[in-house]
Amino acid sequence: MPFVRVHIRRGETREYRKAILDNIYEAMLETFNVPKDDKFMVVDEYDPDNFVFDKTYLNIARSDKFVLIQITANNTRTIEQKKALYARIVERLGEDPGIRSEDVFISLVEVLKENWSFGNGLAQYAL
Repeated sequence: MPFVRVHIRRGETREYRKAILDNIYEAMLETFNVPKDDKFMVVDEYDPDNFVFDKTYLNIARSDKFVLIQITANNTRTIEQKKALYARIVERLGEDPGIRSEDVFISLVEVLKENWSFGNGLAQYAL
């Protein structure tokens, strides 16, 4: 049920974008109790003028390879699961496609289960 939105600067290859999505998905499977085949993800690309971020906020040195990841998910995970997810995403993206840990920003947006409709106008998770 997570919905993942990845924001990057325009100009990366298809393989680069695919590696980001694949590795985020695998990290969610490994750490976040996500069902197999529950894959809803998009990549948004921006020209530099439309992709603004602070290069040194909290004393973290960010580069132009900065990646902003927003995950919308049910509010059912523990703090330990969240920490494990963040760490695993950074680890996997470091391996492929080679993104520095300083360039990975993750924002988790938690919602109630009834706030999803996967099709047919139904709230499949509403009790």
